[in-house]
Amino acid sequence: MRAIWKNHVLAESSETVIVEGNHYFPSESINDDYFKPCQKSSSCPWKGTASYYDVIVEGETNEGAAWYYADAKEKAKNIEGMVAFWRGVEIVS
Repeated sequence: MRAIWKNHVLAESSETVIVEGNHYFPSESINDDYFKPCQKSSSCPWKGTASYYDVIVEGETNEGAAWYYADAKEKAKNIEGMVAFWRGVEIVS
């Protein structure tokens, strides 16, 4: 699976985990050049608190387009530290 935005591969892995329709990519599969931590966070009752990254490609920022759970709750430990995408990031095989 690949996560693509603006024709750039943000992450690529054959070992994604699908939760609620989202592919979670292992953290080592993301291209760090495109990610910048941001202040956004959100809370899920069963996964925990999500932290977000801005995705930056060729000077254009997609705010909060990637998220991860650094300290997932027990039922979501299988995705702890993994990165998922939204806001126009395409997930393709």
